Amino acid sequence: MDGTRQTEKTPAVAFPGTLGEFVKQFFGDGASAHPLVQFFKYAVAGGIATASHVSVFFLSGFFLFPCVSADDILVRLFALSAPAVDEALRARNAVFCNGAAFVVSNIVCYAVNRLFVFKPGRHGMAVEFLLFVGVSAASAGLGTFLMGILIDKFGLQTTYAFAANLLSSLAINYALRKSVVFNG
Repeated sequence: MDGTRQTEKTPAVAFPGTLGEFVKQFFGDGASAHPLVQFFKYAVAGGIATASHVSVFFLSGFFLFPCVSADDILVRLFALSAPAVDEALRARNAVFCNGAAFVVSNIVCYAVNRLFVFKPGRHGMAVEFLLFVGVSAASAGLGTFLMGILIDKFGLQTTYAFAANLLSSLAINYALRKSVVFNG
């Protein structure tokens, strides 16, 4: 035996025909949900993780590593003040803020996905967590690189560049987590 757990094929689950069936699938484990319901659960889990990521990113961007410019849409929308920093420092600080947010949001995301969305058991918990973070790191690395380029080379507002970072990670994370990390 190579130390990994055997995968078991999950039988197909019918799409919920009633609101009651939807609620049952939504609040059941990952294996008891139709793939569309499971993706909806993934979106909810992603919303929770994204909220934690955004919160940590902008809190650290305002208080630890200034990366939000005075003309940023959030600064204008909420009448906030932002220190003046040059584009290169703003880009570097945005990468630092994104790194801190990555750590916090991945812990939150792993816990919610393991408990609510997917069926664990393809790997032991330690390997599962490392694979989960590895998938996140790959997609976040690409997204963070894109964010830095959009800020430094194109002068894009931090909020828009950060949104491009988040969107670039979504599809990769779902597909790899479902097929590589968890049992579906």
